[in-house]
Amino acid sequence: MATITKRELAIRITEKLGVNGIEITQQHVSEIIQTLIEEITETLARGDNVVMRKFGAFEVREMKAKLGRNPKNPTSTVKIPARAAVKFKPGKEMKEKVAATLKVVRERKK
Repeated sequence: MATITKRELAIRITEKLGVNGIEITQQHVSEIIQTLIEEITETLARGDNVVMRKFGAFEVREMKAKLGRNPKNPTSTVKIPARAAVKFKPGKEMKEKVAATLKVVRERKK
């Protein structure tokens, strides 16, 4: 499966905006992406949710304490403390678009 990095994302956005007549440097786009990530992270760290229409929603949920197994010593149990975790729920349009790629995903696994 292909992976896109933050830098590659900035390049694609810069090119797409350029085609649409918006001149912006790749450096500016990278700074915007980094600022977006930082703002989402800060908002979630305060315990608030982030909702982006047509994309999805990030929310903080509590993961309850549980007992786990030590992979190096499967006979011993380890207490895993409660913690906060970020969950992402995709928006309707993202779900539909991703659902249509099932054939591509299956072909890449072969």
